[in-house]
Amino acid sequence: MIEKPPWLRKKLPIGSMVSGMVDGMEKNRLFTICREACCPNQGECFSKGTATFLIMGNVCTRNCAFCAVAHGIPGRIDAGEPERIAREIERLKLSFVVITSVTRDDLPDGGAQCFSDVIRAIRKQCPGVGIEVLIPDFQGDPSALARVLDAGPDVLNHNVETVPRLYPRVRPRAVYERSLRLLQRAGEIHPSIVTKSGLMVGMGESGEEMERVMKDLHAARCDSLTIGQYLCPSATHFPVVEYIRPEMFEEYERMALEIGFKSVVASPFVRSSYMAEASYRQAMGYRKKS
Repeated sequence: MIEKPPWLRKKLPIGSMVSGMVDGMEKNRLFTICREACCPNQGECFSKGTATFLIMGNVCTRNCAFCAVAHGIPGRIDAGEPERIAREIERLKLSFVVITSVTRDDLPDGGAQCFSDVIRAIRKQCPGVGIEVLIPDFQGDPSALARVLDAGPDVLNHNVETVPRLYPRVRPRAVYERSLRLLQRAGEIHPSIVTKSGLMVGMGESGEEMERVMKDLHAARCDSLTIGQYLCPSATHFPVVEYIRPEMFEEYERMALEIGFKSVVASPFVRSSYMAEASYRQAMGYRKKS
């Protein structure tokens, strides 16, 4: 196992806001991807009063080699979850939220209706709140994607995660081209919605492969991009091949902006929902100038 470099050492904030966030989530039987996926930014985000809600339980039907979320047979859908999330957002006085989910290949629509229900509950309870949804691929079902988009999120995020050459080892049940089609279809159906995707680096990809993926995403009408260092959750997960130096993240950001992305967040600790509101504002500001 490669030793972590100095730039990947991070002090986790603690305090009343962090404990209050955790207590509130547990009391209301809510999950966050921050905790389930062992995100390195959870202390920072919790201390600022932000979090990414995880819907449809905390057990995924897929077993991607990079992900810390538990996999297996998920439980039943909780019909009261959308309202509890909306009330928690109101209690925390959040201005922008990210909603994601485990992948639910066991459901006929992949969970699209659950995303729709949560978006509509938030709109009803907290009408001024910005909403980003980070969705699975719904196995390529266009009607499932349309159901989510019709509920009116501000940002539609779907991560391609890595370069296509690594998919068989890293994302064996995902299809690179299917993810590109999903993003392109979202941009075509609802051009006003910001589309977004994310990449992990340090898994053995080359700079040329990264550039090709960026160009593929831009051609698929993707507006915003996040790039962060892959951190292996355990010895049984896909190993870290390389810790990418901060200067390379700066180069990737420059490359993505030159390709034409409206907003780019790239650094070792970046995850797909990191600085989500700022990324959305930047993408919208770019559109207004165009």
